[in-house]
Amino acid sequence: MSETNLRRILILAVLFLTGTAARSRAADQGQPVVVREDAGTATLANGVISATVNKANGNLLSLQFCGLDLLSRGGGYWNCYGETSGQPKTEVKPGPSEFRISQDPKQNGGEMGEVALRFPYHGQPGAVPMDIEIRYSLLRGDSGLYGWTIIRHEPPNPGFNIEAGTLCLKLNSKIFDYLSVDSNRQRQMITGEDWVKGTQLNLWEARLMNTGIHKGEVEHKYDYSAMFSKTPAWGWNSTTKNVGLFIVNPSIEYIIAPPIKVDLTGHIDIKPSLPADPTLLFVWHSNHYGGEDININPSDNWTKIIGPILFYCNHGQSSETMWKDALDRAAREQKQWPYAWADAPGYERAKERGSAGGQLVVRDPQDPQASASGAWVGLAQPPYAATFDRGRQAQIDWQIDGKNYQYWAPADASGHFTIPNVRPGSYSLYAFTDGVLGDFSRADVRVEQGKTTDLGELIWTPIRYGRQLWDIGIPNRSAEEFRHGDHYWQWGLYNPYPQEFPNDVDFVIGKSDFRHDWNYAQPPRPDGRGGWQNTTWRIRFDVDQSYRGTGILRLAICGARGGPVDVALNGKPIGSTGELPNMGVMHRDGIRSIEVERDVKFDASLLKPGENVIELTKHARAWTDGVLYDYLRLEINDAVTR
Repeated sequence: MSETNLRRILILAVLFLTGTAARSRAADQGQPVVVREDAGTATLANGVISATVNKANGNLLSLQFCGLDLLSRGGGYWNCYGETSGQPKTEVKPGPSEFRISQDPKQNGGEMGEVALRFPYHGQPGAVPMDIEIRYSLLRGDSGLYGWTIIRHEPPNPGFNIEAGTLCLKLNSKIFDYLSVDSNRQRQMITGEDWVKGTQLNLWEARLMNTGIHKGEVEHKYDYSAMFSKTPAWGWNSTTKNVGLFIVNPSIEYIIAPPIKVDLTGHIDIKPSLPADPTLLFVWHSNHYGGEDININPSDNWTKIIGPILFYCNHGQSSETMWKDALDRAAREQKQWPYAWADAPGYERAKERGSAGGQLVVRDPQDPQASASGAWVGLAQPPYAATFDRGRQAQIDWQIDGKNYQYWAPADASGHFTIPNVRPGSYSLYAFTDGVLGDFSRADVRVEQGKTTDLGELIWTPIRYGRQLWDIGIPNRSAEEFRHGDHYWQWGLYNPYPQEFPNDVDFVIGKSDFRHDWNYAQPPRPDGRGGWQNTTWRIRFDVDQSYRGTGILRLAICGARGGPVDVALNGKPIGSTGELPNMGVMHRDGIRSIEVERDVKFDASLLKPGENVIELTKHARAWTDGVLYDYLRLEINDAVTR
């Protein structure tokens, strides 16, 4: 055995036997933190990991752990991408950068080191018109490096629409070969060479693999997207070096639509040529799966702090061991949020924040079993108007608001909840839960520093327009209960639709099973000439009488792109959803996005004793123009027998 291999084995054995000493972050163990700098770089090190930062652009050049450099030459970087009205889109930081050691280990006994790079805006052409600050923080004995960014806009700087905000780490392809996202998506990955040799399919990001361990399969970066509220840690590891690098996200307060937001986590870089490195992402803002730009006006005095989030290095005997260890670390980080060591203007610590609590009670006379157990309860800004380029206006609610912080927590089995660590201010309270259509809201909730606002018992009476005749699915803001919804993370599940449903969906209330007979998405059908046809789904149901009054078909939609859904009853048009928000779910291999409800009202006398048929026609202009239903319900208001 070579001396190099023996040394590596000894290092790994020590790390394993000590439970990875870096994880414990015991201040009385391990070497002190040091910060070294030269003209172009700064390095933070603590004897466990070493991180080198480019002073010019704030990029992470190197992250070393167990004698290995975990990053590729692509390094790591933060970006903020968008546009000023009338200007080209940009992610260029203002410059030149201003570097400082914001936490000097020489002044704190080596307990912590932190470097900060500020990019102040002074009217630089082509740059993002905001001050951007990037920080990296390292604690004694830790095997994780914290990264965070602070974005500030001050008047009279130009306005800016933030389309995307991302942290990206490009990893060493000679080390990392295995991606862990959640319990359903963990596998040894393709190589960069496999990607480059693949055949492009209907999307730039989707290729058929012609080589490698996944030859014959399709690789699509969106197949690894995840909902951040349920995914606190994700990352890559090495099946040969037994090391891992994970994103550990301690809070969801700084991302868009926190409890429902879905976005990218990791993939092989989709470059047309090598290098195509393993890529690890944290997307704190985007329009993927529904959303809206952050609209910063010239008059806005606005600051947002993203993070600190942890780049966690670990070691383990298996990929599963390292993933579970990262989840354990995430649980500890969440308990420590907000961090006592983090020090920046606008980063309020726990003693500077407040909380709100109470009990949410669902009372639905038509569904006595409805419960607030496990409900998401949150504090967010009330809806507000935003104006974008060319005068486009949008109403921004919590589902698409990335401009403001949001604070969410799950209720317990009896509906009791506490929303902790809320910045003082006035908010609206929102709640939603599986099994209940719609959501709950309450305005004017005031949170004060150091206090808990007791909201008492909150009675949620879900909206009912009349007596329910039938429903399809489960109101859970996703299509997961329908056909393919339990394995949606595969490219092209819309392609088999013509074979699986040659006559489109024909669903019979009381006989059909929505788990098999209702597809997760209503896609267009190829017309055989390179174009696409509308599809029409049918719902058949019997009634035993005639009705007067109003019928209401309630459509909860969790994904849509292009064109409306037109509705007919017994061959007669009764209404339409109108144009739906562009959520981009189906072609990104998803099952959820923001949720919109469209209620189609009609004359109940159109219902006839015996069989009735409702038709849902989805208009299609391109192959991406599909719709995903969360839930459907038919109600009758003031029903009277003739």
